[in-house]
Amino acid sequence: MRHLYHFWVCPFSRKVRIVLGEKGLEFELTFEKYWERREDFLALNPAGQVPVMVEDGGLALSESTAISEYLDETYPDRPLIGFSAEDRAETRRLVAWFDLKFYQEVTINLVDEKLLKRFMGMGEPDSSAMRAGRQNIGHHLDYIGYLADSRTWLAGEDFGLADISAAAHLSCLDYLGDMPWDDYGPARDWYARVKSRPSFRALLADRIPGLPPPSHYDDLDF
Repeated sequence: MRHLYHFWVCPFSRKVRIVLGEKGLEFELTFEKYWERREDFLALNPAGQVPVMVEDGGLALSESTAISEYLDETYPDRPLIGFSAEDRAETRRLVAWFDLKFYQEVTINLVDEKLLKRFMGMGEPDSSAMRAGRQNIGHHLDYIGYLADSRTWLAGEDFGLADISAAAHLSCLDYLGDMPWDDYGPARDWYARVKSRPSFRALLADRIPGLPPPSHYDDLDF
């Protein structure tokens, strides 16, 4: 069976899990402490990062967008990257927005500081970094709200990889209780639609030992 190496609140791992769910593909999950740099794991991905997906025949794929586009090309019945060149360009632009800009400005400052430092034994969280992450998130939620108000989904008329990438990051922050949903209604309404999809259910069932999520985390009605 297809195998996915992941970490609980890695947005890139979650992104691939949602794509696999949207494609209706079966897979097994392996929790990977990637910072330990196991020799067997480095043989699959020399970069030492999750996610890594291993196909039945042994093909090992890494980097979340590369995996997602591979799955979209291999199982094309329901494209997630877009139906036209224009759709694909806009989807890729927004995927980069969330996986690069949002990740650097928000995810690193909150998820990495609050959780990864604990797992990796890197000391106490940096309060200034967390403050910056909380300040930056409003700009991004305003942008999500703008897109959601002007389109059916973030990149256009169809649910796709842009929505998946954004929701993967937000779901990690939501697990840690860092989402100011009450102040950003349009973004919250869009996220409620995403997390109601069957592909999202496994993420909402995730639990980190000793660190439960807020009560609204798996509530489809918030």
